[in-house]
Amino acid sequence: MKYIFICLLLGAFYSGRAQAYTPDGDKTVLPKLVFDDKGELVISASATSSSQDFDYLVGEWKLAHHKLRSRLSGCKDWDEFETMVVDSNGLAGMANFDICRATFDGKPWEGRTIRLYNPQTRLWSLYWIASNSGGRMDPPVVGSFDNGIGLFFGKDVYKGKPIIFLFRWDKRNPDAPVWSQAFSDDNGKTWEWNWYNTSTRVK
Repeated sequence: MKYIFICLLLGAFYSGRAQAYTPDGDKTVLPKLVFDDKGELVISASATSSSQDFDYLVGEWKLAHHKLRSRLSGCKDWDEFETMVVDSNGLAGMANFDICRATFDGKPWEGRTIRLYNPQTRLWSLYWIASNSGGRMDPPVVGSFDNGIGLFFGKDVYKGKPIIFLFRWDKRNPDAPVWSQAFSDDNGKTWEWNWYNTSTRVK
C-alpha cells in the first residue's frame, strides 16, 4: 500500500485517547474511534465542515517529505525527498484535485488525489492513486476539518494485516500547510506516525 501524499508526527501514545505530536510541537487529541455492529467506522462531520475546506490548497506547491523507512516495525529511520504539486477545485465546488510529480531513481513518478465533498453528510472522502500502485486506488479516508485541523480515517490491509489509517491536514497556516499520515493495527488504541510533508507555495 502506497500513500505518497503524506505525513508526520514524531510519536503518539494511548491513555484513553491518543495525542499526536506535530512538527511545530502542537498536540492534537485524536478521537476514540467508533465502529458499528458490522465493524465499519462511524464518522460524523464537524459543525463547521464545508465544501470550501480545501480551497486553501489551490495553486502550485513544493512539498518536503519525511517518510519512515519501515512501517509498524519499530523503525526510527526517516527518508527525505521533494515533490511538486498542482492543486485545483472542480465539480461545481464539490471536489478538489491535485497532481503530484517527482523523479525517483531516475524514473518519473506521478500521484493524484481526488477529494469529494458530500453535501448530505458534510463529509470529505479523500482518494489516492499513484503510477507505482499497480492500477489500484487506495480506499478513501473520510472526515472533516475542525478549527483548522482535518482528520480523515479509513480501513485497509497492510502486509496482510487489517489497519486503520489516518490523514491529518493542518491548515492553520494556509500558506504552509502540513500533511501527516498514521497507521493503527489495534483499532486506534495506538498510532504510528509514518509520513509527513510540509508545503511551500510556488505561486
